[in-house]
Amino acid sequence: MTVYVPSDQPVQETVIKPYARQEDHSLLKIVTPVKILHGNTTPPVCQYNHEIPAMIFSSSGFVGNVFHEINEIIIPLYITTKNFQSRMLFVLEDYNPSFLSKYSKVISRLSSYEVMNPAANQSVHCFPGGVVGLKFHGHLSLNSSDVPKGHLMHDLRQFLRQAYNLKFSHVSQIKRPTLMLLSRRTSRRILNEDEMVAMMEELGFRVIVVARTKVVSNMNIFSNLINSCNVFVAAHGAGLTNELFLPDGAVMVQVDLLGLEWAGATYYGNPARAMGVHYLRYKVEPEESSLLKVFGRNHTVITDPRSVHDPLGKEAYLNGQNVRINLARFRETLVEALSLVGDSTL
Repeated sequence: MTVYVPSDQPVQETVIKPYARQEDHSLLKIVTPVKILHGNTTPPVCQYNHEIPAMIFSSSGFVGNVFHEINEIIIPLYITTKNFQSRMLFVLEDYNPSFLSKYSKVISRLSSYEVMNPAANQSVHCFPGGVVGLKFHGHLSLNSSDVPKGHLMHDLRQFLRQAYNLKFSHVSQIKRPTLMLLSRRTSRRILNEDEMVAMMEELGFRVIVVARTKVVSNMNIFSNLINSCNVFVAAHGAGLTNELFLPDGAVMVQVDLLGLEWAGATYYGNPARAMGVHYLRYKVEPEESSLLKVFGRNHTVITDPRSVHDPLGKEAYLNGQNVRINLARFRETLVEALSLVGDSTL
């Protein structure tokens, strides 16, 4: 796609990959570039004239992974376009129908117009202005000082509640302690999950166990399901992104596996606090990790995870690790979670 910006200045050409994560060069390789010609040049004749600005961005990247979809497209799109009050036409490079369908309720609130696919629409469209690319403030975060009118994470969460018609804004509205456990079926599995669920029920929780099924990928259904919970428990993974839909004052418990402490805090733990969600970290001990049996107690994978780099680090900690939770120790974390949601004020 070529964007023409006529002016009296000498022509300058700029190429932009319209994706939020500009520092990830391997990811940007699969993003279609947009060429901008700014200056004294003759653009093609307009075939369609619009009275609203264009917003050009890409739905490439790790589409299909809820963390990357929300972290690198949905939140940046909200940051960049919210103050246009739905009066922008979205032009989507690397057009992905499944992405648009999945997040249709969010996108339709940010733009009142049908999303344009430039690969299928070769006409010349003229706009009074436009934005190329999305603002990125950090992982699941929003910097109010860089947003017109100072939108906060609270505003984003309220926007999502309205988009998905979520019932609960605060845990005090949920009368019975309700806990969602996100169950993994591949790596980072909780091997004694059934015993853990029994313990949760003994403590008085109504437990909802959700596996990676169509329910999880259906944002309309899953956002409402997790919004009905006041405690959310999961091992480190993209599913924790759904903490966005928890009511204020809820508790997110992350099972923090070996070698994933930094990622757990950076991607999910620290953002949770900014959302008004309590964050509890259950740090897995070597005896609970399947890696102890594989590598032995004295291997650096066990003794010094920070010194282990990819590809071994990714293969071991992300793809090769399961856990058998110490139920007595985890019970203490759940008792704390129960206490936090019992006190309905942050």
